Amino acid sequence: MDYHPQYKINNIAVVYEDNWLMVVEKPSGLLTIPTPKKEARTLTSILNLYPCHRLDRETSGLIIYAKGKSIQRKMMRAFKERKIKKRYIAFVRGCPEKPKGKISYPLEGHQAITRYKVIKKYKNFAVVEVEPLTGRTNQIRIHFKKIGHPILGETKYAFRRDFILKAKRLCLHAKELEFIHPVTGREISLTSDLPPYLKEFLIRHD
Repeated sequence: MDYHPQYKINNIAVVYEDNWLMVVEKPSGLLTIPTPKKEARTLTSILNLYPCHRLDRETSGLIIYAKGKSIQRKMMRAFKERKIKKRYIAFVRGCPEKPKGKISYPLEGHQAITRYKVIKKYKNFAVVEVEPLTGRTNQIRIHFKKIGHPILGETKYAFRRDFILKAKRLCLHAKELEFIHPVTGREISLTSDLPPYLKEFLIRHD
């Protein structure tokens, strides 16, 4: 079942909500939780709920929050057991040789696997659908840098000066979530449109 934004909390679009969970669209540039610098404004401080996973500051898209700690624990366990499907859209430099494939490279001393499929090729970049099969920190960003196709707008794992194309933000968006609701048992399937900047980027380079 698909759901669509219902309302906004301080400009944060709510895509799905029930008595136990809320799924919102995180904008690029906003932290999920504070870093050791103890930033006051984060997505978690705005919503005042319990995050079930994280998205990088620069990544936009779908993120799940729980309305209580017991539901948060259940959702975090589901993530750990790989029962929640996440799909992203990434714009990467150049184009991977194989139209679809799997990147397997350990991170943080643990196995890390990312599946990808090329959706469309452009002159100097490609649009890729990405499914991380494990959930390591910055996994997608590191894996695509590792295969020589860093994500456009990357500044942490690649030098901006090395890109022919300049992007004002990291071109990575969490576009789909699929999971079984931990209380109702219903299958939840959510999608998020590309934000305006990423849509405009594609139009500009078509």
